[in-house]
Amino acid sequence: MMTKKTYFKYIFVLGSLTALGPFSIDMYLPGFEDIAHSLHTSVSTVALSLSSYFVGISLGQLLYGPLLDRYGRKRPLYAGLALYIISTIICMQVRDINTLIILRFIQAVGSCAAQVAAMAMVRDLFGPKESAKVFSLLLLVLGASPMIAPTAGGYIAVNFGWRTIFLVLTVLGTLITALTIFLLPESYAPDKNFSLQPRPIIRNFISVFREPQFLVFVFVQSLAFAGLLAYVSGSPIVFMNIFHVDKKTYGWIFAFLSVAFIGLSQFNSLFLKKYSSEQIIWVALTGQVLVAALFLAGNIAGWYGLPQTILFIFLFLGCLGFTNPNAAALCLAPFSKNAGTASALLGALQMGIGAIASMGIGAFSSTTATPMIAIMAGTSLAALLILIVGKRSGRLTATSSQSTNSQAVH
Repeated sequence: MMTKKTYFKYIFVLGSLTALGPFSIDMYLPGFEDIAHSLHTSVSTVALSLSSYFVGISLGQLLYGPLLDRYGRKRPLYAGLALYIISTIICMQVRDINTLIILRFIQAVGSCAAQVAAMAMVRDLFGPKESAKVFSLLLLVLGASPMIAPTAGGYIAVNFGWRTIFLVLTVLGTLITALTIFLLPESYAPDKNFSLQPRPIIRNFISVFREPQFLVFVFVQSLAFAGLLAYVSGSPIVFMNIFHVDKKTYGWIFAFLSVAFIGLSQFNSLFLKKYSSEQIIWVALTGQVLVAALFLAGNIAGWYGLPQTILFIFLFLGCLGFTNPNAAALCLAPFSKNAGTASALLGALQMGIGAIASMGIGAFSSTTATPMIAIMAGTSLAALLILIVGKRSGRLTATSSQSTNSQAVH
């Protein structure tokens, strides 16, 4: 029987592991202008270092799943944390943007170990009922991170310079590693029978893709979520370059807008008492498309200033707060045996498509918000079209959507 002290000790360490990735994404965003000036490049080029981070997360999720099953949880986790710390130290000393872009990819592959291992260790350390509660607590940590990290990053960048942000992340990674070593047990014995040969791993992934419901909702979820990553990548350009807000104010705006995605998604559980996940997605995704279309049209016409831009992003993220968890639940609903593989594929595609969307921000001029808004609108529309095609083709059934009500992430 786990004591209350041990319970909260595990929650604290697992929450710290979960927060490492979001902090690494969001904390350096207010420093984009300073990084661009220091490395003699543009803010839109600096945004590619964020895109490379998303690519690293996408590939890392596919890498660590098999390793955690083959070698236990802690050995791959230690390797990932060491890679994260070393790459973050070097980030502090970079002298050109190309090196930073490469290092951010390596940093992401390292940090990905923390999040994937934390999810696996929750299942190992807690029973089925308790795991659901623990996952809810970890989701709150994930939700709080985008509110805290950019605000803190803004103050650090203003007072100490952008390189200090990576020093803080290095210290954070080191402390989390120490907590993991001393406070977390090895929760899963290495399985020497688990094959790391490419053929059985690929065969397992293919079997997941053959599930029609997964195929529809993995692209619905990934494309809808890509709008969020386009906003994250484009927000420093839009708010600091175009509207000329300072770093501290940008951090507060980013934190406020995070409330839409995190706060409104908490109402999902209330709607699920009356409606199915599929019904909620239809309404939320349609709203997401309409908001993005009005945002794009008004921006092109020159109607919107800073308040209107904040309002439209808030509404867009509010819709996404309902689309995202329900689509993820419907993705995983058909699986019991291959749930881990399905989760890895979902995470990889979500971050991979998001990385492509964020790269689109860096490819365009940093003098207008139109590229960011166009990508938000385009990915949302593509997600809705896939949902329509999936429904008409008979790949979605009322039974499957109704059965996932209890599984949707709140």
